[in-house]
Formats: sequence, structure tokens, C-alpha cells
Amino acid sequence: MNIKLGIVMDPLVSINIEKDSSFAMMLSAQKLGWEIHTIYQGDLYTKNEKAMALSRLTRVSDNPDHWFDFDSQQDIALSDLDVIMMRKDPPFDIEYIASTYILELAEKTGTLIVNKPGSLRDNNEKMFITQFPDCCTPFMVSRNKQRLREFVIERYQAEQQDVILKPLDGMGGTSIYRVNPDDPNLSVILETVSENETRSVMAQQFIPEISQGDKRVLLIDGEAVPYALARIPAAGETRGNLAAGGTGVGVELSERDHWICQQVGPILKQKGILFAGIDIIGDYLTEINITSPTCIRELDQIYSLDIAGDLMRCIEQKITL
Repeated sequence: MNIKLGIVMDPLVSINIEKDSSFAMMLSAQKLGWEIHTIYQGDLYTKNEKAMALSRLTRVSDNPDHWFDFDSQQDIALSDLDVIMMRKDPPFDIEYIASTYILELAEKTGTLIVNKPGSLRDNNEKMFITQFPDCCTPFMVSRNKQRLREFVIERYQAEQQDVILKPLDGMGGTSIYRVNPDDPNLSVILETVSENETRSVMAQQFIPEISQGDKRVLLIDGEAVPYALARIPAAGETRGNLAAGGTGVGVELSERDHWICQQVGPILKQKGILFAGIDIIGDYLTEINITSPTCIRELDQIYSLDIAGDLMRCIEQKITL
């Protein structure tokens, strides 16, 4: 079957192919003989009732010196594509939301969108964990500085633990703060992270096991890949994110990891979230990433896996059903 794949992503010229999961997907699709159409967010538009885009017919090569060629470009109806991968990195702003509306028009004509546009809109990657309280460390979401301060005090009195504060729309470890009641900068941190009580903040009890890594677990149609990438913080850092200087180490999933995946996986499948990356620190779920989860390339290299190929084969089964 000659499948036509569209992939909405950041500019190909700007990616690091050694780490880019979207590129891994393109390589796997090409290996399967699929036709690849690269689409940038600004190329999406509607004309009357049709979802359209400027598409670049693309060939890719696992070559750090020359990793892609555009054979041609033309405006196409998104309904002409069998599947579209929405892989545009955050920010999750009004432009991202507008893109999901356009993709939803294509979805109504029968094109498979990965991940489902409505689910991308409805499930903030930080807030999503609130649907699984049994999997999580104590948390609070609020923009109120006093409530957040009280949570910091409460967790320190109850568990002698610090609290992590982060905005709901951050990525890559940006704007993450570790605080305790005695922090002389607590007031200014609360003002900064909440933008003076105009932006909601997630507060989570600090998990000391971050020293052993923030594990990224990938799930395809609700089923977990049996290995995770544990992102170990750099010396003096709290954040394990690779973008913040963390080091990736491959680990097998623990019994607790599998249990968390069993709680989250069926909900992902129900919501049409075909590819997700959940973050686990110690025994606790901390985030559910559904916009553009990464770590395919690293796990493939460590364990000789073909995660993107597994995803493409899963997509092919859904298209041919």
C-alpha cells in the first residue's frame, strides 16, 4: 500500500538528526515505501470548507552533512494524505490551536491524524497527570501565590521535602524552580512563575530519586516500549531534561513503571493519542507528553530497537482496517 504521510514539524534544516524523533519517523516511513510530505505550521490553511497546505515532497537520508531533499512542492488538500503526524514543538499557543482546527477538518474527511487534534487541545501535558492521582506525588495547580506558598509549607512540614514549581506551558525544563519555605527568593519566584498571578502554575512535591534520572517511557497505541531513557541531571542541577544538560541512560522498565503505563495506556488509546511519552521519577508520574515526544533515536541506538518503525506499522494497520 502506497501510504501518503504528511508530517507537520519544525523546519527540517534546523533539526539535530541524531536526536530528532520526527526525523526517525520519516526514515522509517521512507523505508516502508511511503510518500513523505513535509509541512510547516505556517503552511496550513483552509480554503472554503477544505483543509489545505503547502507540501514539500521529501526524501531523507541518515547523513549529518545532507539529511533531506525536497523534490517538489505544491498546495494539496490534506484529505489527499492517508495520515498526518502533528509534530510541531510547543509553544502551545493560539497558532497551535488554530492548526489543530485545520487538522480536524482533514480528520473529518478520513485522514488519520496522529495525535488526534481534539485530544491535543484537551490534554495539557502538565495537567493531564491530574487524571491519574494514584500515580502521582502530591501536587497543586493554582495561580494564587498564597495558596502555592501554603502548599510549599505543607509539603515541607509533612515530608521534609522541597516543591517543584513550573508553568503549564513550559517544555525542555524551562522555568522550573525547586523551592522550600526558607528560600529567601520564594516570594519573587512565585511572582515570576505565576507572572503576578496571571498564569497557572503546577506545584509538585520534589522527588529525590531525580538523581537516578527522569525516565521517558514511550507508548504506542497505549502499549509501552519495554525500555526507558533515564535522563540524569548534570552536577548541581535539579532538571534531568536533555535540553538542560541531562545525560541519557537506557534502563528497563520497573514493575512500578509497568503499573503506571497500565493506568495511563488505555486512556491514551481511548483518546486517540497514538504516540506519547510519559515521564516517571522514582515511583511517580510527572508529565504526559503528547505534542512531540522525543527519545526514539536514543533508545533505538542503545537497544537496537525500531520504535518509529513499530509506530508506522501500527498506523498502517489502522489505515487499512
